[in-house]
Amino acid sequence: MERGPVEIARKAGTPQGITLVLAGFLPILAIVTLTTAVPSIVQHFKDVPNVGLKVPLLVSAPGLTIGLLALFAGVLVDRFGRRPLMVGATLLYGFAGAAPFFLEDINAVIGSRLVLGIAEAAILTIVNTLIADYWDDKGRRKWLMIQGIAGPVLATSVITASGYLTEFRWNGVFLVYLIALPLFIAMYLFIYEPGRSGHEATKTEPVGAFPWATVLSIGALTLFSSCLYYVWIIQGGLAFNELGAVPPAELGRIFGMASLSVPVGALLFGYLSGRISMAAQLTILFAMLGAGLAGIGAAPGKTGMITALVLQQAAAGMAVPTLISMAQSKLPFEHRGRGMGMWASAFFLGQFVSPFFVNFARNATGSVRGAFVCAGVVGLIAAVVALVHFLRSRVAPTAVAA
Repeated sequence: MERGPVEIARKAGTPQGITLVLAGFLPILAIVTLTTAVPSIVQHFKDVPNVGLKVPLLVSAPGLTIGLLALFAGVLVDRFGRRPLMVGATLLYGFAGAAPFFLEDINAVIGSRLVLGIAEAAILTIVNTLIADYWDDKGRRKWLMIQGIAGPVLATSVITASGYLTEFRWNGVFLVYLIALPLFIAMYLFIYEPGRSGHEATKTEPVGAFPWATVLSIGALTLFSSCLYYVWIIQGGLAFNELGAVPPAELGRIFGMASLSVPVGALLFGYLSGRISMAAQLTILFAMLGAGLAGIGAAPGKTGMITALVLQQAAAGMAVPTLISMAQSKLPFEHRGRGMGMWASAFFLGQFVSPFFVNFARNATGSVRGAFVCAGVVGLIAAVVALVHFLRSRVAPTAVAA
């Protein structure tokens, strides 16, 4: 089936950028909102067998769907276009996200979260595809940085609100997902189907085969990074509660304030991108992320844990735009949807795998905070590996020249 006519002359601007920035927050919103609610959800389902595993899986269930379906969403995007799938997925997101407010069975809630993941698979794939379609490298970095800066502002409001909604009712937090409905209207009004952008249309070389080796290596790195990235988001409330029970509203305030350091990481990405190599960026990213996670687990009290959390959140602000930029730069227009679908699959498979990693480390160490220390050590090891790769890349040209 052939794609219909596309708009080639139209130029993306601020309305498209803002809409995509907000849409890009939806897949993250699907899990961030539950950070403060996890202890209350565990309490509500305390009599359910294996609740200690089922609730984290409830939180991360959309990641499984994205991991399985984002690649197929990417294939559909490349074949049939970006806009129709984007508009429909945003509407589905709103209804599926709010569904657990009306449910009491934990298995039904997990099922609705899996449906939510279908919408997220399409949204995440298309947002990252359209950012690359609409703008050149400089524009992409600009909007990825803005996305990283805007995310914490939205997250602070959402996390704080989720704390109060959870105190109102254990599943009140799921009403937050209705924010997708006004965004659906913005999608309908501002998002258009792109053709080859001007900077790509000037390229005359034929498009080659899909770059499997490159995409698979990016996917492996993204999966690993995502597994560490989601340790805090999924398990943070439980780690704090090991120091003593903390009311959901207070958790919301603490997490919301700490998330304000995420823009620092986004700004760091904006500053470093284009100035240093990707290996050097990854060295800084993994060092910050590893130190933050280890600090959260090893801190003797709440103050130390919050200090480490600030560092971890700054690393989180750098992580997503760094990984997306790395993938976008390697993919031509004709293969971009499928490539970004594979990226999304890897990123959200990390969300699904993360609870299993933490559960294994928790059993080995005897606590959630011990699992955080393990995750931090893994991150620091990754920083050393990236540093070695960076140093080798600097030495290699000199050796060849000699």
